[in-house]
Amino acid sequence: MADVRREQWNEAAIRVNQIGFSTGFSKTFSSQVVSGSFEVVNIGTNETVLKGTTSTATADEAAGIKVSLGRLDGLDAPGKYRIRMKGLESPVFEIAQRPYQAIKLALLKNFYYQRCGMELEERYAGPWKHAACHLDHGTIHGDDPSIKRRTAGGWHDAGDYGKYMVAAAKAVADLMLAYEAYPTAFEESTDIPESGNGVPDILNEVRYELEWMLLLQREDGAVYHKLTTYEFPGLHVMPEDDLAPLVFSPASFSAAGTFAASMAMAARVFASFDETFASICREAAERAWGWMESTESFERVSFRNPRDVKTGEYGDQTVIDEHYWAAAELYRLTGDHNYLVKADRLAQSGDFPLCELGWADVGGYGTIALIGALRDAGEDSSVQLRERLTDQWLTRADELLELSLRNGFGVSLTLDQYKWGSSMIVMNHGMHLLIAAELTQDSDRNHQYLEAAAQQWHYLLGCNVLGICYVTGFGFASVMHPHHRPSIADGVPEPVPGIVAGGPNSGLNDTAAASLLVGCPPMACFIDHEDSYSTNENTIYWNSPAVYVAAALDSLNR
Repeated sequence: MADVRREQWNEAAIRVNQIGFSTGFSKTFSSQVVSGSFEVVNIGTNETVLKGTTSTATADEAAGIKVSLGRLDGLDAPGKYRIRMKGLESPVFEIAQRPYQAIKLALLKNFYYQRCGMELEERYAGPWKHAACHLDHGTIHGDDPSIKRRTAGGWHDAGDYGKYMVAAAKAVADLMLAYEAYPTAFEESTDIPESGNGVPDILNEVRYELEWMLLLQREDGAVYHKLTTYEFPGLHVMPEDDLAPLVFSPASFSAAGTFAASMAMAARVFASFDETFASICREAAERAWGWMESTESFERVSFRNPRDVKTGEYGDQTVIDEHYWAAAELYRLTGDHNYLVKADRLAQSGDFPLCELGWADVGGYGTIALIGALRDAGEDSSVQLRERLTDQWLTRADELLELSLRNGFGVSLTLDQYKWGSSMIVMNHGMHLLIAAELTQDSDRNHQYLEAAAQQWHYLLGCNVLGICYVTGFGFASVMHPHHRPSIADGVPEPVPGIVAGGPNSGLNDTAAASLLVGCPPMACFIDHEDSYSTNENTIYWNSPAVYVAAALDSLNR
């Protein structure tokens, strides 16, 4: 499979969000190598509707070239446009009241395409249909092989068919947070089997994963770390043809912590839709917490793969943040001050970052939960803790804002963050900035945070040094060859839509990247090649923060 990048990273080009911009909000683009005067042309009339001048080009270390910023202030009429400067033309982009509605729905619908254990029917999946998969029961690693547990359900984690608890917890948390923050953004159907049942489709999709997650809890409250085959299947294997034995890897503290946290969140979010299911989630969360509290210190360590299991490990150097998140969510759910005391003590330990939204570093989720719980409780005794956590969140937001303003493409990544899953980091930063915009009392800062969050979105959708849209099915130059087994094996020319590709990774951690990207600057270390799992794979927890950002920006004019 050849590299299909449309342009080289060091060529003169105009880079812009290839979907477009919302009316009533600022609009920017970046030009690389060239700078100076530009004009904007209406595609329908071929009329020049705006003229301007970019900023002075400055060297951008991540991009490896000089980059300048162009502002489209005053351009707000709905329509389709193109930017021209010095013989160059940008991709066509649209200005509309809700330009991100379709991509928001596609990002969410992609979770349906990741479903395991059920047939994806043509009426819902279109050409990307396939038969039910992974229906066999699985054995428990190190246990009596005659003992088997149900496995079917949930989402395939990534371009392979494994299912991992810590990854699942981040994904469902992002989606539930998105629903709580922007409920009107999820009024439309995503055309899944559950559509029209009276529950928003984002929560229908989350429930499909939650019900699988419940299968991984042991009777004593512990939670198995993952469910996979012993090795990854071949790259050209459809899910229903992956018939290797399924195995539950041993329970882990990080799995129990993220399970307890996400189940407590689910108990709160689903309470108004299904009290019985909410009660099941609460009981599961409390049992997982009970197991966590009863564990010995030697059990509170990072998970490591058994020697004969070769699938993704999802190990973690620190598990205190999982403990913190669980305590915070259970306090928000129950109001029990014992959870608050625990969460506060863990927060003050200084042993983990309080504002991260990753699958390994989950402290940010605990902080969001505590801020929300303390705000709702309105207790004077907790004001100091709430203010301390809010200040830390806003301080981090200011750091991200400064990084965004310094970067030629407005992205808030540091050089060392162009690594495996950099697209997730970009979208996590977008989430952080959007939450900060809600928390700040400063109207100017609110506006700046929103603008910076939008810049992360613009980067994902084409305003980057490669001019590529990292979401399949959208944009002028989008990813076509993701490291995603169904997209490779199904015989359909187009990949499954709505996939967020991993993005630039200067670690060059696979043979395709290592052989084809040597010498590229960090932002250019991406290749649209099916073998490049370290730059071009998908995961559920790269899509989930993108859904949050898309929902926020789609809600701007609602």
